[in-house]
Amino acid sequence: MVKLKGFQKLANTDSALKSWFNAWQAKKPRQVELSLDDALGRVLALDLVAEEDLPRFDKSAMDGYALRFEDLVGASQFKPITLQLTEDNQVQPKQAKQVWTGNPIPKGANAVVMLENTKQRNSELEVWSQAAPGGNISSRGEDVKKGQIVAKAGTRLNPYHIGLAAALGYSELTVYFKPRVAILATGNEIAEVGSNPAENQIFDSNKSMLAAMCHELGAETVDFGIAKDNPEEITAKIKQALQNADALITTGGTSVGGLDLVPEVINRLGKPGMVAHGMALRPAMPTGVAVLDGKPVMVLSGNPVAAVVGFEVFGRPAVCRLLGLNGTEERPVVKAVMTRKVPSALGRKTFIRVLVKLKEGEFVAEPVSAKGSGSISTMTQSNGFVIVPENREGITESENVIVHMFGKLGEA
Repeated sequence: MVKLKGFQKLANTDSALKSWFNAWQAKKPRQVELSLDDALGRVLALDLVAEEDLPRFDKSAMDGYALRFEDLVGASQFKPITLQLTEDNQVQPKQAKQVWTGNPIPKGANAVVMLENTKQRNSELEVWSQAAPGGNISSRGEDVKKGQIVAKAGTRLNPYHIGLAAALGYSELTVYFKPRVAILATGNEIAEVGSNPAENQIFDSNKSMLAAMCHELGAETVDFGIAKDNPEEITAKIKQALQNADALITTGGTSVGGLDLVPEVINRLGKPGMVAHGMALRPAMPTGVAVLDGKPVMVLSGNPVAAVVGFEVFGRPAVCRLLGLNGTEERPVVKAVMTRKVPSALGRKTFIRVLVKLKEGEFVAEPVSAKGSGSISTMTQSNGFVIVPENREGITESENVIVHMFGKLGEA
């Protein structure tokens, strides 16, 4: 009956995250070499260093003619200057050589004049514009110098990193292995999707949703099914999961009811066990974090929205750490105007679901009505969170707020 009294003290989320990370001494993931075609989205394991200058030589930045800028002093549409065309790899005074974008600059040339500002007459070239020293020339090493670190280890590779690596001559990159996250649901009241549930059961949505959130970040997941509200079954499933994955997420069985068994099982399985349980968070108060066998365990609510918020606060930074990223990849943010007042509980960090739209040149955030943390449809109706700090009692109408976006802008 002690459990039924509720959480006696709620943990500050920032302090809980710090304590959890201190208890979990994360190791760097294993490394693997992948081709550029397979490296997109992976996390770089070694600094990407330029082994040569980029460009490798002085090159033309456009189609035109390489020449000496001194020879065009005074040139204009009314007073064109005539130069002799050459095919040599060296330009002499009063000479020009045709070049295309990317061509090496011939010796003696120090500028390129645009094709549009010239007219060729047999072996002569009329030019009616002046040129600046180095004009329209990409100098050797202008983009990247030899020995320069162009991407640090811990960087997630985007298409532009791939392009830069290719430009530097890399065909493969050393990246971290994807971490494996085990996901286990608990509860007599839930049934697997695709099964025939009893009248008093609902389909489990959390495993699929949390797996997708892990995949979105770049981790792999392993489905460990559903454990009934039975300590022996939960214990066996957790042991098996920790043997086969780098981290574990459980959902359900984490509050203070008689059948909320997961935290007790975790504490019996080893040290340090539960690092924090019961967060100053709304929704997601029953969230807990633990460490077993040197691996992180996230104990999330069985209510879908609470599970989402718990993952945003604890799971997202944990998975980023498992990936080998330099830091947590935060959600993009926008500043918006709140369309109506929304209350929140003092002393708890509150996540308000909103739909952000662009209206008359400014972003507005419309709160999405929420009947509870089990209303998963509110997540599909919204595209961001407004996070109210513990020392505030809600948001006022027309207040400027920061929205953490997880979806595309809504239609005005």
